[in-house]
Amino acid sequence: MSVTSKSQLFDLVDQREFLLCRSINRLLRFRPIRGYFSVVSRLGDGWLWYLVILAIPVLLPARGLGIALAMVTTGLLCTLIYKLLKHRLVRERPFISFQAINCGIPPLDRYSFPSGHTLHAVCFNTMLALTIPELAWALLPFTLSVAASRVVLGLHYPTDVAAGALLGGCLGLLTTGALVELFSQIV
Repeated sequence: MSVTSKSQLFDLVDQREFLLCRSINRLLRFRPIRGYFSVVSRLGDGWLWYLVILAIPVLLPARGLGIALAMVTTGLLCTLIYKLLKHRLVRERPFISFQAINCGIPPLDRYSFPSGHTLHAVCFNTMLALTIPELAWALLPFTLSVAASRVVLGLHYPTDVAAGALLGGCLGLLTTGALVELFSQIV
């Protein structure tokens, strides 16, 4: 698919998602909502996940290091995949394409498809669901808030978030068993 045809496809999809994005983005008018999703988004930059990964070996001395190393490795794979997709697919962010959509916080990069924040959050939550289910349940509200924050803050379209969630879930499912086993044998 050429750059022009990808651009035309995203333009069509962007137009169809515009009203939903604008409606959700209007929540920024409410200071508590804006504050909540801004904090969640910043924590979703990686800070909360770094703390979780560092805490797992302390909380679970017998198997925690293997789980933490699997999460770090999968997180790096997630970063590689989403950066590759963003630079190949070049979908502009909603606040860039539509003046009626406000940018709640500055983005970390230029393009929006897929949502890297959502990809990582869903991937890590999936990995935790398969290894430490009680921690996954405790972090599920945060994961869902990260996904919602991306649209509320005008940084992503719903399809960016859905694609990030799908990719993250698949990567979490595909890597957890093999990597946790591998790292548990090594350490």
